[in-house]
Amino acid sequence: MPALPHRKTEVDVDVSLRLRTTGGPGLPVPASLRYGADDPYAIHAVFRGGDADVEWVFARDLLREGLTGPTGDGDVQVRPCTDAADGRPRIVLRLSSPDGNAELEADGADVRRFLRRADALVPPGRESRHLDLDDLIARLVS
Repeated sequence: MPALPHRKTEVDVDVSLRLRTTGGPGLPVPASLRYGADDPYAIHAVFRGGDADVEWVFARDLLREGLTGPTGDGDVQVRPCTDAADGRPRIVLRLSSPDGNAELEADGADVRRFLRRADALVPPGRESRHLDLDDLIARLVS
């Protein structure tokens, strides 16, 4: 019997981010954005560097809404902006923690491509179809 085709259940994209600094062009931050059908409401942003990777998790809707206007009122805020040098659309991701704050810029086209791939995997509004509620309940009560 032939093997069934493998269905991709995750989108993982390397992105070029710049840490915003005062009076300078910013510092490059290697990162990736990950989205999986097993966690259909969340985006995982993994920042690489130093001794260990740092991962932030936030709502996919937050990233999508941040393409067109400021959103978020907690530890993660997203807003659009325009690059002063070349006029290209950018996305600003502001992260806040007890250890400090950081503002990172991403190319708006890269973020849109990532979200299109995530939306093709799990269309918006259909996230609940990808949740294993029995497993979730079992993990919560164990």
